[in-house]
This record gives sequence, structure tokens and C-alpha cells, in this order.
Amino acid sequence: MYQYQHVIHRMRLGDSDRQIQKAGLMGRTKASAVREKARENGWLDPLSSMPDEAVLEDTFGSKPQAPTPSKIEPYKDQVAQWFDEGIQGTTIYDALVRDHGFAGSYSCVRRFLKTLKATQIKTSIKLTFKPGDSAQVDFGKGPNITDSHTSKPQKTWIFVMTLAWSRHMYAEIVPNQTVETWLGCHRRAFEFFNGVPASLRIDNLKSAITRACFYEPEVQRAYENLALGYGFKIDPCPVADPKKKGRVESGVKYVKNAFVPLRKFRSIAEGNRQLTQWVMEVAGNRIHGTTHEKPLVRFEQTERFVLHPLPQIPPELAVWNQCKLHGDCHICVDKCYYSAPYIYANQTLWVKSLEKTVYIFNGHELVATHPRLFTPGKKSTNNDHYPPEAQAYLMRDPQWCLAQAEKIGPYCREVVDELFADRVLEKLRAAQGLISLKKKYGAKSLELACRRAVAYLSPKYQTVKSILKQGLEHEPIERQAQLPLDEVYTGQGKYTRPPTDMFQ
Repeated sequence: MYQYQHVIHRMRLGDSDRQIQKAGLMGRTKASAVREKARENGWLDPLSSMPDEAVLEDTFGSKPQAPTPSKIEPYKDQVAQWFDEGIQGTTIYDALVRDHGFAGSYSCVRRFLKTLKATQIKTSIKLTFKPGDSAQVDFGKGPNITDSHTSKPQKTWIFVMTLAWSRHMYAEIVPNQTVETWLGCHRRAFEFFNGVPASLRIDNLKSAITRACFYEPEVQRAYENLALGYGFKIDPCPVADPKKKGRVESGVKYVKNAFVPLRKFRSIAEGNRQLTQWVMEVAGNRIHGTTHEKPLVRFEQTERFVLHPLPQIPPELAVWNQCKLHGDCHICVDKCYYSAPYIYANQTLWVKSLEKTVYIFNGHELVATHPRLFTPGKKSTNNDHYPPEAQAYLMRDPQWCLAQAEKIGPYCREVVDELFADRVLEKLRAAQGLISLKKKYGAKSLELACRRAVAYLSPKYQTVKSILKQGLEHEPIERQAQLPLDEVYTGQGKYTRPPTDMFQ
């Protein structure tokens, strides 16, 4: 309406339609129609008062047309209820077609949902922090770095910790987001700042939060111990609400857009050297868009003096895991195996992994200690953790059997040698069983039974056991059992000859 007032004012001053068009106010055709309306209402008289916007609206305003009723009109209340419940548009459309015979298109549903979204007013509060009060932590996708050993591109991540007041940041390129990496990045960040903020606002990643919850999230035990050691509080964001840590979100985006592109990294270590230099020279000395100051200057002049001091003895970076002790008396941690006492089989134990040592706990009781293994598939076993029968089996190896047989006598040793000489079967259990007969029958009887078994060419465990069971070890050995093979046969066959005749 202001435009119409201006055009009518120019007409009252004597401007023609062509002049109004050249001024860029209105085309000649439309200006002619406006002049006609103004003449009818007497507005071109310089002595008359200018019409107000309401009069011009009634004269030149477009007449509203009756809208065409939408096909979704009968279902508006139901759709609005579904929308409030968070159901997506395609699901609403399918339900309308399936259950209500809706004849409209999905675009009809989408347009109505758009009007519902427009009525929702979303507001937020701008968070403010005092110096040293808080820092925000997050991971972002890093560059692909070619591994020098495999010549394959390796995915990386960028860890960023941003101080909420000064906006000074610590950044590091890492190969993964494991608990060990998460804890190590925190330690190096605190050493970089030479202090610890009062609280850390984080995401709900598994390395820090084992169960995300709006009211009472559960913290990873290793991260909880780190917080106690350094004296900071953990402040997880609500689930799916990254705006609560927007300063580090912006910091991650800044690193990804300003540092990563157009750079070459030969290794993660070389990339971190470049990144630290960039943080101190470029990122720290830029004029921040919100504070309008240099983050490094704000940090050096104010915030570094109010950070909590580092502990004199850094807390150990221990990773805690709950693992089940399997029936073979071993647990699996990072694809490596560690033994624990058999009495805890099929129970869940706590495993504390340090840089060089692994501790296994049942509740608060330490039950096993092992050196830390790093090669997948490696095993650290303490034989004392096995049940007695398993320990006995492991201790009674072939050398033990031969030594025990030697003590019993030469015939017992000969039987054991024959058992181990079998080219098909592994007869360790048979040898162990033979030696165990000493407990029941005595060494002397066992030696006599072995002598009889050797004499009858049957050096077997069952033969010796049968001799002892029947009490035959003291019986005299028949002469034929001691003679050479060519003198044993008595020659009862019609066509048989002595073996000596056959091999002459």
C-alpha cells in the first residue's frame, strides 16, 4: 500500500504514466488503472488528503478466493494427533489409505504436516560459562592416512576438546574411538592446557557412557575412575541433542573445514604434529566469531589461571571390562585369552587392563594377574587355575611317565616305551593309567605284572591291569613264553616245517 501512496503522490505532482514507469515504481498499464481509480475517488486533487493504507487496501487489495477444501480435512484431528506422537509422514499416509480409504496423495498429507510444523515455536537458551567452568568434547571424521606397512588407506578420527569460555582447543588425530584412546586423549588434552576444567560436556559414546539416559546415565567405569583421578565432573548431553555442546561441534567443523583439506599426511604422528602447530598458530590466533577475540589470548590472560591443577601423580589409565569365564578357565579381552580359577567358571568377572598388566577381579577380590598381551589369539595361562584332575593330566606328560616307570623297574619302562612307540594312537592316557596302578597294587607287583605282559608279548595297559586284578603276577611264566619264535611251535601240522627250514 506504501507503493500505491507513492505513485498517487507522483501523479498529483503531474508525473505521467511513462515517467512513473521510468522511475521503476509501476508499469504503465497498471499505473493507468491506478490513475483511473484515483480520479474516481478524487485523490488526484492536490488539495485533498491522501488516502490511508486501509482505504487503499479496500480499493486495490486482492479479493480473497474461497479455498478449495483439502481431501485431508476429515482426518485433520487424527493426523495432528499422530504428528504430536512423532509418527512420520509416510506412515501416516499409509495408515490413512489402509484404514480410512483416503483418496488423496501423499503431497496432500505432506502439505498439512508442513502447516503443523510451522505452528511449532522452537526457542533455546544461550548457555554461558565462567572461565575454567567447562569444556566440551567430541569426535569428528578425520582424514584417510595411508598405512606405511600395508599401503592401504586408514580411517582416522579427530578428537577435539574446546574450553567453553575462551574457545581455545586441543585436537588430535586418532585411529579409533576405543576406551583406551578416549582416556589417553583426555590425559594429553589436560597436559596441553596444563590444567583441568571443572566439568566436561560429552556425547553418549560407548567409551564414556554405557547406558544413555536423560536423567541417570551410567558412566563407563574406566572413565569414572579417570574423572575421580583428575577431579572433573562428567556432564553427558541428553540423547540426540548435540546443541547442548555446540561450541565443540563448531570446533570440530572448523578443524575439518580449515585444517584437513589440501594437506598430505604420511602418518598419524606427522599429522598430529601439523595439527598441533595449526592449533597454536592459526586456530588460536583467529578472531573468534562469537567472542571477537583470539582464543589463545583469552586463555593465556585469564582461563589458564583458574583451571584445576594437574595431580602430582597422574591417574592410571585403566580399562575395565566385564567378561565371562568360560569352561576352559579363560576369559577373552581384546581377542587375547587370560586364565582365572576354575571355581569362577561361567561367572562374570571384572577385568582391569593396564598398559603392561591385566588384573581379574571377582567383585573386589583379586583372583588373577597376567602380563598384558597384544597379539590376537595369544594366551596367558596359569596351570594352578585348572581343576586338580586337569592339573594332574597336564603334569603327567610323557617325560614324567618315563621317569616314573624307570623308578618302578625295567619291565615297566619297557611297557611304557612300547605304548609310546605306537605309530597310530597317542597312548599318553594309557601310560598314565599304567603308572597309577602303583597306588593300588604297589611298585613290586606292578613290575612283576609288566614282566609277565612282556613275556607274553602283550605290553598293554589292559593286560597289566588284568594280570594284577587276577593276581597272576606271582605265577610262574611258562617256558614257551620265554623261548625264541622258532622253538615255540611243536610241529603238529601235517605240512608245516620249522621256520629255520623256510629261511635257510
